[in-house]
Amino acid sequence: MNSEQISKKDLLKMTGISYGQLYRWKRKDLIPEDWFIRKSTFTGQETFFPKEEILERIAKIQSMKENASLDDLANIFSPDSASFSFDRKALLATELVSTPVLELYVTSANHKDEQFGFEEIMAMYTLEKLLQSGDVSLEEGKMVLQLFCDFYLPEPNHKTVLVVTRKMGVSSALLSEKVDSLHLEKGTKVIGKVDFMYISEELKAKLVSKFDSVHVSGAAKEDDSQAEA
Repeated sequence: MNSEQISKKDLLKMTGISYGQLYRWKRKDLIPEDWFIRKSTFTGQETFFPKEEILERIAKIQSMKENASLDDLANIFSPDSASFSFDRKALLATELVSTPVLELYVTSANHKDEQFGFEEIMAMYTLEKLLQSGDVSLEEGKMVLQLFCDFYLPEPNHKTVLVVTRKMGVSSALLSEKVDSLHLEKGTKVIGKVDFMYISEELKAKLVSKFDSVHVSGAAKEDDSQAEA
């Protein structure tokens, strides 16, 4: 988590949201409890937040809340992804994963089940994005997928970051929670980097949208003006 912090007063001023909205989003689990950091100051107790993370989260909430209820957004931002499960036909229908990538995953993971859970879909979605970028070759993609299957899927952690490197034609891939502290050998080029917290939120939002799992009507949406009451 980024070490720079922002006070509640400055956050409300910078984003234009109200005190009521901020704490309603907290109660709805759109903003993690541990992001509310209480500190003693010369004026008394004040609340601070990790600046980069809170500004990014509020921007996402503001951009998505017109088309989804707060409960739906809480599901998207939640680390719990047990409710996301799709069969082969449904997954391909989203066009988020191509047939070659799905088949590559099935072979690499020796997947025999008819259903694919969220973490498995995220593995395929991550590989799809890396290959579509053109920066990662198919062989490097296979290496990434094997790393994912061997180390991430057994113990998923959305705070993990994937880094793919290349030096003199030789590629490597690694998973880490502390990517900012990594030191790479001189001449090593980072050819791919994926933040799983970001990618999981992005994927959930797209799956919800593609399958119309979020049914929102004008009457069902929660009015932020009520949230401020």
